[in-house]
Amino acid sequence: QVQLVESGGGLVQAGGSLRLSCAASGSIWRADTMGWYRQAPGKQRELVASITRGGGTNYPDSVKGRFTISTDIAKNTVYLQMNSLKPEDTAVYYCNADFPSTGVAWGQGTQVTVSS
Repeated sequence: QVQLVESGGGLVQAGGSLRLSCAASGSIWRADTMGWYRQAPGKQRELVASITRGGGTNYPDSVKGRFTISTDIAKNTVYLQMNSLKPEDTAVYYCNADFPSTGVAWGQGTQVTVSS
């Protein structure tokens, strides 16, 4: 199964930016969909961005206009650019990929903390 490794999390002040990266051990072009999810303490994991093989993207209203998902096929990497961060964006962020042959893969997560 393809392994996913996230990086780029950290501590940032409100209004700041971070870019998360998700490096895959296999070809991400094989995935039907790739996405970023987050989970805050005591809350359910939620989708924050997804991108299809055809390049279609989807964002919930809570991050629309602030977060951007993109891919670099040559590097087998998915990015999440996060701007205008808010304290409520604080969570562990997970990368996800849905491969038709092997199913869904998850990364181990990276912590994002936004201070007010």
